[in-house]
Amino acid sequence: MSFNPFSSIKETAAALRRKKISSTELTQNYVGRLLSLGRAHNAVAQMCTEEALASAALADKEMNSAKSLLHGIPYGAKDLLSAKGYPTRWGSPGHEMQQFPYDATPIAKLRGHGAILVAKLAMIELAGGGNYNVPWASATGACASAFDKNRWAGGSSSGSGAATALGCVGFSLGSETSGSITCPSAFNGLTGFRPTYGRVSRYGAMALCWTLDKIGPMCRSAEDCGIVLEAIAGYDEKDPSTFKDKLNLKRRNPKLRIGLLKDEFKDSKAEVCKKAYADAIAVFKKLGHEVVEVSYPKMPYDAAVGIIVDAEGASAHEHFIKGPDFDKLADIHQVAGFAAAMETRAVDYLWALRFRTEALKANEIWDKCDVIFTPTFYHPGPPIDKLFSETWVDMGGDGGPSNLLGWPAMAFPIGFEDGSPLGGQFIAPAMREDRCYQMTIAFQRETDWHLKRPV
Repeated sequence: MSFNPFSSIKETAAALRRKKISSTELTQNYVGRLLSLGRAHNAVAQMCTEEALASAALADKEMNSAKSLLHGIPYGAKDLLSAKGYPTRWGSPGHEMQQFPYDATPIAKLRGHGAILVAKLAMIELAGGGNYNVPWASATGACASAFDKNRWAGGSSSGSGAATALGCVGFSLGSETSGSITCPSAFNGLTGFRPTYGRVSRYGAMALCWTLDKIGPMCRSAEDCGIVLEAIAGYDEKDPSTFKDKLNLKRRNPKLRIGLLKDEFKDSKAEVCKKAYADAIAVFKKLGHEVVEVSYPKMPYDAAVGIIVDAEGASAHEHFIKGPDFDKLADIHQVAGFAAAMETRAVDYLWALRFRTEALKANEIWDKCDVIFTPTFYHPGPPIDKLFSETWVDMGGDGGPSNLLGWPAMAFPIGFEDGSPLGGQFIAPAMREDRCYQMTIAFQRETDWHLKRPV
């Protein structure tokens, strides 16, 4: 077959096995796109070309005995995941020489499946733990949306979002503490899968917030996300937070009750998103799903998340914050945020952790619905050259308990505004990734928003 950078994982796997294209040719093509499109959007942190081509040659030799759909497929990983032999800079100008002598567990697992790491992808410095306020808070500069270079690609998994949507990699890995998979997925028209906290090992990943950090796939469809998540999920003795319950995306679900939260479309001047959201709901109703109005218990979820991120982020990066390279960070707001986080009081942190237990009351919502469907944001990515304080006013976003309580979510495109993607997301109870996955699969069978590509 001729090279199609946007082929699904199953399509690419079939072409590789039928020898319509080799892994070497595939890798060479993706390398070319990363060096042109990827770099033009500031999506690339580190090319892994030489080792990727060697791995591709080996994958071609072993193709006849390959057991995984991922065998021979090039991918990219957010640069907070360590990869043996390459720098892992965490998006930070202050970590330029940092390198680890081992692979992060998700990268090791993908290597075991024969997938080929072709690039480390750009990110907001230190995953935005200092409350970044500008799109250019990164060693690689502001990462531009795949659909509009005047818009931000989203954070903190910026490069994973842009590179995957641009067809520079077969798929990518991102991470989320509070929106860092769902945000760039929305701004780049991707499908991103945030798993339940503890589903994927974080060994070898930069710690921002031990209580909230999660790693998941960012792909061009829900089906691809499922394939990648199945490959990287599972217990890891190197990460005590992982659990042994097996992921089962094929668990049989009857017609699900979809919970709808109250959304402020009018106040956010979001008429285009309102229509896209309503059209998506109409698809679910046509498929026979019940729609019910729901609400979270009113609690200070965002305040608790902020305190936990501040306290744990300051602890994780204490030596850097106190060291000589701290002022090298690209964003002065980030510098100020980390410095302030060092002053987080123990009583506040302990309150936040105790509140997290209190917030478990939010699980009562699952008595009324099986999944929650909500816009990811009310508008596309904000301008790439402005402070967020000037542009984020009407964006909305998930201010509920989902990240605080480790619930899974899948973000996916539901429409466009001014030529750029709008995203929706399914949120499910802990351990029930299957519900997010199956609902999004069903939606993508009925619609083609996920098939829209940058011009």
